[in-house]
Amino acid sequence: MSDLSKIVKAYDVRGTVPDQFDESVARALGTAFVEMLREAGDDADQILIAHDMRESGPGLAAAFGQGVNSAGASVVNIGLASTDELYYASGSLGLPGAMFTASHNPARYNGIKLCRAGAKPVGQDSGLAIVRRRAEQLLNDLNAEADGITQVETRDLLGDYAAHLRSLVDLSGIRPLKVIVDAGNGMGGFTVPAVLGDQVLPALPLTIVPMYFELDGSFPNHEANPLNPDNLVDLQRAIREQGADLGIAFDGDADRCFIVDERGEPVSPSAITALVAVRELAKFPGSTVIHNLITSAAVPEIITENGGTPVRTRVGHSFIKAEMARTNAVFGGEHSAHYYFRDFWFADTGMLAAMHVLAALGGQDRPLSELAAEYERYSASGEINSTVTDPKARVAEVREHFPNARVDDLDGMTVTLPDGAWFNLRPSNTEPLLRLNVEAPKPDRMASLRDEVLAIVRR
Repeated sequence: MSDLSKIVKAYDVRGTVPDQFDESVARALGTAFVEMLREAGDDADQILIAHDMRESGPGLAAAFGQGVNSAGASVVNIGLASTDELYYASGSLGLPGAMFTASHNPARYNGIKLCRAGAKPVGQDSGLAIVRRRAEQLLNDLNAEADGITQVETRDLLGDYAAHLRSLVDLSGIRPLKVIVDAGNGMGGFTVPAVLGDQVLPALPLTIVPMYFELDGSFPNHEANPLNPDNLVDLQRAIREQGADLGIAFDGDADRCFIVDERGEPVSPSAITALVAVRELAKFPGSTVIHNLITSAAVPEIITENGGTPVRTRVGHSFIKAEMARTNAVFGGEHSAHYYFRDFWFADTGMLAAMHVLAALGGQDRPLSELAAEYERYSASGEINSTVTDPKARVAEVREHFPNARVDDLDGMTVTLPDGAWFNLRPSNTEPLLRLNVEAPKPDRMASLRDEVLAIVRR
């Protein structure tokens, strides 16, 4: 009996190729996706498909397309793309889509991010569990192998995607900036020349210095995960040596971006969330802005100070996107460097966030370190993972240790202390880990609270 529970996760499909995820699985998922959409009453006559630079991508995508055809639907294949380019295609064409990527995971992995028409996410509670069960049935049915008539249309949307992003943030009038971009051999190497360079559109006042733009799903230079400080070392060194104004690092599928200032120091994604929120509130006064519960306390403060309404959510893109749609929020940010925009179908795009940073920096004369300091008010630990055998018991012990604190349980446990320090402790959905984030008004207080909680978690 086929069991896809190990690769069909809360928000996407992800597994090792070919032992967990091969072309037969991809084919079954393609058929199951179309059937799920039709059962839900969605139009599923055409399905968008794209893939990133991983070697297994074209074969898996083609097999998925065969499954789509078997279900009587046609395929619009846009080929190589970043995840946010797939979202652009889904939004602009009004079609459901499947993006073949494993984001920042190692080379042996691949996966699928699914969306309904208009880039609406598909997760466990919005269709992915149904897709899994139907695909398992297909894999167990020896008579379910027949393919339908091949119906595949190939389209190139890179130029249209670049033009749309340029229409949302005007960079033509900024001061000249030298920008080093580390694509990590991922899809940023494909999209940056089109959006920020002069590959398809007129040149901007940007000198782009490329690092690791060669598309290579084996990631020969470093993992394409900019949240790991080890993967920023090359970019930081290059910024200092070349006197750049800033650096931008993308993850493998280029839906996340990480910003490094002119000193080679990382800028907190919470600060980027606040910076972009201020810009969007200037365009759409009084709007709602979404932030997840591990972003800095400065984020809701700054949103409120600029006339917006902050709304706090759980961690995870499906929660962010659902809450954005419910509140018609103009923008949403996560401390994981995912940024969501109402004028991008409520979907996440690292490129558009990077463009907002370039516009903010290039629209005034100060260096990025001074500009970002306006949005970084507190000292944060970053996310710290601890392997534990009984996460629930450890969380209960920590709760008992702070009897006089204010506690809420929106996502894990968030503890706020009288002096303004706070921490969130939440279990991983897939591993025996507890994830800790700590913030306090001063670095020494943050360090002492961090160590106090870790002493309980790790003893």
